[in-house]
Amino acid sequence: MEFKHVSILLQESVDFLITDKNGVYVDCTMGGAGHSRGFASQLEKDGLLIGIDQDEDAIAAASERLLGKFVCRTAVAKANFKDFAAVLDSYGIEQIDGIFFDLGVSSYQLDTPERGFSYMHDGPLDMRMNKDASLDAAYVVNHYKEAELADIIHRYGEERWSKRIAQFIVKYRQEKPIATTYELVNIIKRAVPKGARQDGPHPAKRTFQAIRIEVNNELGILETTIRTAVSRLKSGGRIGVITFHSLEDRIVKKVFAELVKGCTCPPQLPVCVCGKKPQLKKAGSIVPSRQEVEENPRSRSARLRYAIKI
Repeated sequence: MEFKHVSILLQESVDFLITDKNGVYVDCTMGGAGHSRGFASQLEKDGLLIGIDQDEDAIAAASERLLGKFVCRTAVAKANFKDFAAVLDSYGIEQIDGIFFDLGVSSYQLDTPERGFSYMHDGPLDMRMNKDASLDAAYVVNHYKEAELADIIHRYGEERWSKRIAQFIVKYRQEKPIATTYELVNIIKRAVPKGARQDGPHPAKRTFQAIRIEVNNELGILETTIRTAVSRLKSGGRIGVITFHSLEDRIVKKVFAELVKGCTCPPQLPVCVCGKKPQLKKAGSIVPSRQEVEENPRSRSARLRYAIKI
């Protein structure tokens, strides 16, 4: 299956991020190279675009679309975005002009049933962005304790029926292991009361999101990675992060706000004693236009959060 993914907020991301046409830029969530190609198209021969992804399917597709296709230098690395600093170190690069993250799951991953991300396609319970990782969705669903499942589904899915869904999962797996996405969907549908199923999103949406976040530790690595990213930016360098749900968006917003403020002293203190200086300025956000949402409904919840290094 061809690696297809419609890049969200593409022009807005390119317009914000690229300031020096001979600078060094990193796309930490390269996917099929949609945003990467946009960034590379703006760079001149001394510019460098490094694309990083942990998904080998993405690496294969992006390498074909990116390497040797632009005036600038391009490079591709297989790594989790939390390890981007090690990738920079491997190239002997200390500071960069811009860094970009497009969080969440790609359209390709959702639309490929055998990857097990989607409640709309039947496939094995997998959900690993890195196919070499040991933890998959089948293990979470079949081996986590009921209380652990309920906590994950509530915390990462913000699902009001989390305890009931966890109960139904545990009861079902006592008879046989849960092996496919449709098995899990049907269990969730039985767990969520009929009245609650009639309104709002697909009844399995929040649970699938929660399990995917757990499998890939998406939120656990986010705050530290953003702080590291800002530390590797040159003065005037830029960071852009596209979020898709409130959990990750709150983390990005909070970290940006802290790095804009700097000082962490209690407000009643007359002078700063912590010594922390602001690192960012001009933090803001952009949401997709009405036209983009109409053309690509998956962009509906997206938000580009951006900031500039002081």
